[in-house]
Formats: sequence, C-alpha cells, structure tokens
Amino acid sequence: MEYVAYLTALLMGVLLGLIGGGGSILTLPTLVYMMHIPSTEATTYSLFIVGLSAFFGASYYIKNNFICWKTMLFFGVPSLSATLFTRSKIVPALPEIIHLFGWDISKDFLILILFAVLMLGASFSMLRPPQVIQQGDFSEAKKYRYVLILFSGLIIGTIVGMLGAGGGFLIIPTLVILANLPMKKAIGTSLGLIFINCTIGFSGDIYHGIHPNWALLLKFTAFAIAGMTIGLYLSRYVSGSKLKPAFGWFILSVGVYILVKEYYIYHST
Repeated sequence: MEYVAYLTALLMGVLLGLIGGGGSILTLPTLVYMMHIPSTEATTYSLFIVGLSAFFGASYYIKNNFICWKTMLFFGVPSLSATLFTRSKIVPALPEIIHLFGWDISKDFLILILFAVLMLGASFSMLRPPQVIQQGDFSEAKKYRYVLILFSGLIIGTIVGMLGAGGGFLIIPTLVILANLPMKKAIGTSLGLIFINCTIGFSGDIYHGIHPNWALLLKFTAFAIAGMTIGLYLSRYVSGSKLKPAFGWFILSVGVYILVKEYYIYHST
C-alpha cells in the first residue's frame, strides 16, 4: 500500500503541473487511508507536500512570465492572513470531540467530511462545461474586481488553513473570472499563491509544536516533485482543460468514498 501511496504522490504532481490544482484532493486521502496518518496531522503534511511541489511549478511559470504579480498581491494578502489565522487560532481551538446537531463527532471526522464536501463541489465545477467569456463581456470597470478578489482570498485562505488544501481548483476559476487572466497566467499565479499559502500554514503548524515524520514527508514530496516535472513537460503538448472532466469524475468518486467510509466508521464505533 505504501508504494501505491507514492505512485499517487507522483500522479498528484502531474495534475498540479498540468492544471494548476488538484494536488491536495489526492494528497490528503492518500495520507489518511494509505499511510494511516490522522487527518488533522495529515493536513500539515499536505501543506508541505503541495506547497513545495507548487514552488517548483511556479518557478517554471515565473521564468516564462506567466504570473500576474498584481493579482498575487490583491489575492495573496487576504488569503495569507486567513490561512495563518485559521491554522494558528481556529484549528487548535477545535475540541477533539465536537457536539454538532446532537451528534458527538471527532475533529478528525469533521475535517474529512468537510474535505469530502469540498471535493464534491470541486468535481461539479470541473465537470461543468467551461464558460466561454468574450472580451466584450467585461467593461473596463469590471476587468479587475478588487473587492470580490479580496473577499475570495479570505474565503479560500480559510479553506486552505482548515483542510490543508492548496486551493488551486478554487483559485484558478476566481482568477479567470474576476481578474480576467488568461488560463496560463491563472495557473502560474495559482501555483505561486498555493506555495505561499501552504508555506505560511505549515510554518504555523511547526511553530505550534507539530513534529512531522520528516523521512516519510520528504520521500512523499520527492515523488510529488517528480510528478510536477512530468506535468510541466506534458503541459506543452496536452491541454489541461481536456483532463479536467476525467479528473472531475475521479474526485467525485473519491469524495463519495470518503463520505460512505466515514459514515460506516462513525456508526460502527
């Protein structure tokens, strides 16, 4: 099972390089169900693995001038603030047993359920036919919607902090629609934002005393980076938009699997 987990890490890197997102969607379930790491701790591992992989991808896009630095600033500042606040204040403050709607659920269970719901939402957005946006659809005043971008940064930063997700599958549509970025620049900017968000989140966890298994973490990350290299190479020849529907069906099935599995685990304890 360990070798399958490393192959999944390789696939995660390939997807991150091709479509600029989806890394954490594979990473967190792999760490929990194949490597048997508790979900709260797995979010820390996911931040490191996805973040470092995104750094290598972002370096490629920076070299080719496919990053919008203005968007990095307006989206990144609120996103970073929300990530840091969530990892340092909200996640540690959650009790191990949470009373919700008359149910007693563990913090690990809650994180996995929220993550599965996020996967379902992401899968529907990937399965939906892409919206064709004509240049004339934007007036000059709407081309860069600062307030909405700031607000989106806060929301996605909170998700990153809570679930250890890079958030690329949420960031890219936001950048395309609200910042009017071409897809290549949206992917490059997304990878830069993922790296910064994940670095802040992981650093906060280390500061608060979490001690990961570095041997496992670095080995897993090495496979992810190798996959990223493959993904960046394939991106020259394969359109990431063509892969999104297939990936959408895959994460839909994984999200349903997590919900069903956690339901049975909950009712068997």
